[in-house]
Amino acid sequence: MDLISKEKTYEIIEICLLAGKIMLKNGAETYRVEDTMTRIATAYGAEYSDSFVTPTGIIFSVEGTEPTKTKLIRIIERTTNLEKVVKVNDISRKISAGGLTIAQAYYLLNEIENEPKTYSDFMQVMAAAIASGCFLIMFQGVWGDFLPAVAAGGIGFLCSVYFHRLVPIKFFAEFLAAFLIGLIAFAAVRFGVGAEVDKIIIGSVMPLVPGLLITNAVRDLMAGHLVSGISKGAEAFLTAFAIGSGIAVLFVLL
Repeated sequence: MDLISKEKTYEIIEICLLAGKIMLKNGAETYRVEDTMTRIATAYGAEYSDSFVTPTGIIFSVEGTEPTKTKLIRIIERTTNLEKVVKVNDISRKISAGGLTIAQAYYLLNEIENEPKTYSDFMQVMAAAIASGCFLIMFQGVWGDFLPAVAAGGIGFLCSVYFHRLVPIKFFAEFLAAFLIGLIAFAAVRFGVGAEVDKIIIGSVMPLVPGLLITNAVRDLMAGHLVSGISKGAEAFLTAFAIGSGIAVLFVLL
């Protein structure tokens, strides 16, 4: 095995971890993160590298100097921004093709990490509101419930974002958001604005459902990443449980 310098080894580790962190934080699957990191390391001359990725951390090592260099980073916050994942994949392809130096790639990855959110909170709330009304119709609800579902879905999503900023525990934010959605749905039917409380609730909670998380959990399990697949599945289950609990508590109280 050709040895590479200590300085270049550290540079390779840093750029691989940065690429992996961006992808993992923004909704990429575990196996995709590991594959991207390995390809980048190989392109820069580190033929033998190992990575271990979980939803909360990345361990990456490169065999190029003695002793083998290893580094760990923690992933605290996770969101969904597949545009950043696509951009990192594009940079990875350019690196594999020999089109970017380590310094150039590191600069571009830093730009991606520091990019502001693609959509503002207002746009996300509006999208959640419209999606809630569309889900209501898809689940064979009546058009008279469209506006109540739009209001409940938008307000519920807004409260989920706001509560999560106040208390950084997703379970409580999603529980309170679901409770509020149910309360709005019951109020709409009670005052004659809505007709079917169940359809309004079902349509309005759909923007809170962790669809991408469930998909990634299944794909990771199929790819053999059992730890990541099970942990993502557990996180999706907790989200579903929080939504269900919020609605159930409201039914009990009312």
